[in-house]
Amino acid sequence: MMEFLSNFWVQLVIKLLVAALLVPLVGMVIGFAEMKLSAKMQSRVGPYFAGGRWGWAQLIADGVKFFQKEDLVPAEADRPVYKFAPVLVLVSAVAILVPIPLGPSVVGRDLDLGVFYVLAVSSLSTIGVLMAGWSSANKYSLMGGLRAAGQLIAYELPLILAVVGAVIMAGTMSLSGIVNAQATWFSEHGWGLGMPFVLVQFVGFAVFMIASLAELARIPFDMPIAESELVMGYITEYSGFRFLFFFLAEFANMFSLSAIAATLFLGGYWAPGLSERMLNILGPGILFAKIGILVFLMIWFRWTFPRFREDQLQTIAWKWLVPISLANILATGVIKVIV
Repeated sequence: MMEFLSNFWVQLVIKLLVAALLVPLVGMVIGFAEMKLSAKMQSRVGPYFAGGRWGWAQLIADGVKFFQKEDLVPAEADRPVYKFAPVLVLVSAVAILVPIPLGPSVVGRDLDLGVFYVLAVSSLSTIGVLMAGWSSANKYSLMGGLRAAGQLIAYELPLILAVVGAVIMAGTMSLSGIVNAQATWFSEHGWGLGMPFVLVQFVGFAVFMIASLAELARIPFDMPIAESELVMGYITEYSGFRFLFFFLAEFANMFSLSAIAATLFLGGYWAPGLSERMLNILGPGILFAKIGILVFLMIWFRWTFPRFREDQLQTIAWKWLVPISLANILATGVIKVIV
């Protein structure tokens, strides 16, 4: 039995099945949380028909509705590119989760260049958005795709630079290694305790979260799908289950980017005072709790700030976040050498 489970192809199938189940589940949980939290923030009820008083089945009802709708393709659209774009965006969101450790021994694949991998894979969604905007044969979709490309390129740089500080502190690009570095930081200096990097990398953490919101194209960075100007931007022509893929990809990316932030800056699955055996059991719950806090912050920001203008959006990236990130890297390097 153990030999069967250790087979590469068996493990691959199991991991694919887990990912296929995880994405809809994460999408429904985060989607339900967003609907209820936004209703609370706006002093309204929120969903309460599907699933009784709490409306817990609202996302299931929406999913069934989308699969029942007709899959429409514009007559002038580039059909293969148009159909593949939402799949690429969703696959990108799922692939990010591969090297994120849930415990000392619970990880899909522990990569030596895990940070490089997650940042590279996260960029694939930019290609998917461009494909959707260009292939739809719609001027609003094209403008939304071009806006998204400009925005994602602008904020990809501070996102990467914000991560460099944590990599310098840990001395490795392995996500498991970065968690271990946070768990043993003070132990190496005689304190016997760990230290989440957010305590010294709070600037990098703040830049990462702001850039993540821009990568997700959520309010206040939702210029690519500004309803008052572009209908729904690059998603305008999509319907049925392909629209649902974009819908799920947004929530899956919220989860993925929050998981990366929690791993790099909040200690990931680690918590002080727990043995390695206990972390293998409780680690996933600890990590998910940290992810939940970051997802709550993303939802909170959406219903707190107004949309930026395009010039303000680019100014924040190039004139503020990039210089701040470079200054953070310089300061981190100096501190690393001194300490």
